Amino acid sequence: MSTESQPRLERFSYDDDIVRKFVFATVLWGAVGMLVGVLVALQLADPAFNLGLKWTSFGRLRPLHTNAVIFAFAGNAIFAAVYYSSQRLLKTRMFSDLLSRIHFWGWQAIILSAALTLPLGITQSREYAELEWPIDIAITLVWVVFAINFFGTLKIRRERHLYVALWFYIATIVAIAVLHIFNNLWAIAGPFKSYSIYAGAQDAFMQWWYGHNAVAFFLTTPFLGLMYYFLPKAADRPVFSYKLSILHFWSLVFIYIWAGPHHLHYTAIPEWASTLGMLFSVMLWMPSWGGMLNGLLTLRGAWNKVAADPILKFFVVGVTFYGMSTFEGPLLSVRAVNSLSHYTDWTIAHVHAGALGWVGFMTFGMVYWLLPRLFQTGTVAKPKWMELHFWLGTIGILLYIVPIYAAGLTQGLMWRAFDADGYLKYPDFMETVTVLIPMYWFRVAGGLLYLIGAVLCTSNLFLTWKKRPAKYEEQVFEAPALTPAKPAAERPANVGLLSWFTSMDWHRAWEGRPLKFSLWVGVAVVSASLFEIVPTFVVESNVATIAAVKPYTPLEVYGRDIYIAEGCYNCHSQMVRPMHHETERWGDYSKAGEFVYDHPFQWGSRRLGPDLHRVGQRLPSATWHLRHMRNPQDISENSIMPPYPHLLEQDLDYGVIPRRLRALASLGVPYTDAEVAGGAEAAKAQAAEILDELVQDDPGASRYADKDILALIAYLKRLGTDITKAAEVPQR
Repeated sequence: MSTESQPRLERFSYDDDIVRKFVFATVLWGAVGMLVGVLVALQLADPAFNLGLKWTSFGRLRPLHTNAVIFAFAGNAIFAAVYYSSQRLLKTRMFSDLLSRIHFWGWQAIILSAALTLPLGITQSREYAELEWPIDIAITLVWVVFAINFFGTLKIRRERHLYVALWFYIATIVAIAVLHIFNNLWAIAGPFKSYSIYAGAQDAFMQWWYGHNAVAFFLTTPFLGLMYYFLPKAADRPVFSYKLSILHFWSLVFIYIWAGPHHLHYTAIPEWASTLGMLFSVMLWMPSWGGMLNGLLTLRGAWNKVAADPILKFFVVGVTFYGMSTFEGPLLSVRAVNSLSHYTDWTIAHVHAGALGWVGFMTFGMVYWLLPRLFQTGTVAKPKWMELHFWLGTIGILLYIVPIYAAGLTQGLMWRAFDADGYLKYPDFMETVTVLIPMYWFRVAGGLLYLIGAVLCTSNLFLTWKKRPAKYEEQVFEAPALTPAKPAAERPANVGLLSWFTSMDWHRAWEGRPLKFSLWVGVAVVSASLFEIVPTFVVESNVATIAAVKPYTPLEVYGRDIYIAEGCYNCHSQMVRPMHHETERWGDYSKAGEFVYDHPFQWGSRRLGPDLHRVGQRLPSATWHLRHMRNPQDISENSIMPPYPHLLEQDLDYGVIPRRLRALASLGVPYTDAEVAGGAEAAKAQAAEILDELVQDDPGASRYADKDILALIAYLKRLGTDITKAAEVPQR
């Protein structure tokens, strides 16, 4: 071969500085998120830990905890993994150092904005998507920067074929873009206030299409990419099966996107949608376990090394928890199981098994493997601390999830228990709460152990960083430039279709064409999504209406916004399911038509407190609600709800009401121009009526004139009162 025909060698170096930044952010934000997690666990064991401040109540801190762990801890870990492994798998530096740093600092600014706004009660109340519209826009822009940098790096690669980890990174970037944009469409009602364009049952469907797939494509696919790169590196073994990787990837990407509606069994969405979600969730078990087995079997012949290496121990336990969680997830999607588990702590235990076991342990394993390489120290500063961290974390996970599984089963069984005479055995909801308190203390202990392990990791990082050389050595590599792609693989005439397909030659060709590969990922994500979304929105029978249901009054709109700001949806549901024990306890079951003006929906996903959909029928007294919000223990001695004295002191801001009504009107809520313009005056009149009711019971209540508490009482008194069994109008 002549010299001219040989590919030229090109020299390049890797950008490890950006990886170091993301690793630092991962560990630091992880410790913060877990610290907040321990605090909210303490608040459930003893409400005194709400600290008497509106900014530190459970309803405001719980979303901060979930966002910090998901988007700060896990998010930064994803970016560290992508930036480190992609450069080496593609034999090139990232497309743009500038874009890398814009991505890093932009993401940290988003996290900081979440840390500031969520405790202030600025929230959309959409699970895993609570951040308000300006931050949503920032997330979109930063994600676009990340995507340009990643796909630009694919363009300038020096390795023709894409390794399996890169497939999962592509799926993450494409799917999260689709999910984030279509779940976060809103009408703006103020600088930090918006209303979802979707309402009621449709909003619930869209939220859990997003919520379940945020778990799929933010907490699963990128960490599978991490597994496929870092686990073989740590074990010094090749991945067990290339073909299994292909089957795992494509079946997971296509099936996962359908599964979201299984979160809404027995609710007011069409039954076909939740059934479809259940069927695809059950199918998910197979590809998920295919990935788990591919990871664990990569370690075949290396078990002695696993026993001696704490990094591999983190990976093995992490992959094992992935297998456990992806077995339990399909189980929980089955209607019969879901009828018991939904709204209970069983779901909380399931989520934390995945978050602490799979995401947390895979992240810590990656961080420990990276530290000596990023800081060029040869080893971590405290090797024995890694082993200690592993055992603290493992025991902490078990001490957390086992009692919470027990708590969930206890809740579900107590809620549905009847005595021999056919009456609810535990009619007082507080009976089902107080029995859980010892289990909540065990959760605190488990969370503390896990947090201590995270602090050890943080300390190890800083001690290793201190041992770094005065100047990092920037290694220069050489690799041939990328040669033109060969023609696409075609099936030979003498080879059967099945044989050609199982040989995976077609996929090998796709791996050399990132654009084609990414387009097929997009087709899988979008087509599956549209198949569920379109019928939900366009089929008339799925958009139920009830003539008796009217829009909220201006004061009720304002009160509903207070309910959202205080995070009440974190503890209370507004969905009475068509089950005997629920209708006996809460009242008539909920209909889709009752929620057509709910932007956003407030069905909730957990019952730490009673269901509130019929609270206006059960508890119409304004004085009762006033006493309850002022000090819940006045109503129920063992209540774990914090008091809300600030609502009795804050002035009602009537001036924002017309703007909010106008935003809702733009979404189809039938407010006339006159009603929008007169919204403030109408709200004042209704507030005066509620104040008069309070003063009749206590003349001293006159001090609550024009306070926020009046609006919240108005909203709570309205809930569930539009229809009764006698007056119900058939749905269409």
